[in-house]
Amino acid sequence: MSDAAMFESDVARTIDLLGGEETIHSPIRNTLDAHDALARGLPSATLLHLVESVGFLGRDDALMKAIGVSVRTLQRRKSDKKARFLSLEQSNRTWRFAEILGHAIEVLGAKEEAEAWLNRPAIGLSNRKPIDLLATSAGVEAVEEYLTRLEYGVYT
Repeated sequence: MSDAAMFESDVARTIDLLGGEETIHSPIRNTLDAHDALARGLPSATLLHLVESVGFLGRDDALMKAIGVSVRTLQRRKSDKKARFLSLEQSNRTWRFAEILGHAIEVLGAKEEAEAWLNRPAIGLSNRKPIDLLATSAGVEAVEEYLTRLEYGVYT
């Protein structure tokens, strides 16, 4: 598969996890389209869709760790018609979480397994849960590198 085709499948997978073009309201076909959508701010509906489809995000502090938004803030967003768009930071973190979840689904073979993996301590992450590392760019990089190692059969 070419790099362009791989990128397109990764983007399509991420968009699907965010509810598709119905929730994003703009076509995203390449890196610049994704940049523009994130810079404008993703619609709140993308985060609401993600939380509804990934059950553990609505519990405890998982949403805060993954996206930087509390469950209470999310509940306010549902009823506040003025809060139609996420901030730049929230948009970036929502997109990155969807990318990581999509990659984990591809590597592990099932959405349920990917969700469980995000919440289990991983030997290759010094026995830390991947979800606990998503608050920083360095942590996100560590999780992505570990997923790539798993993809190629390197478990530690």
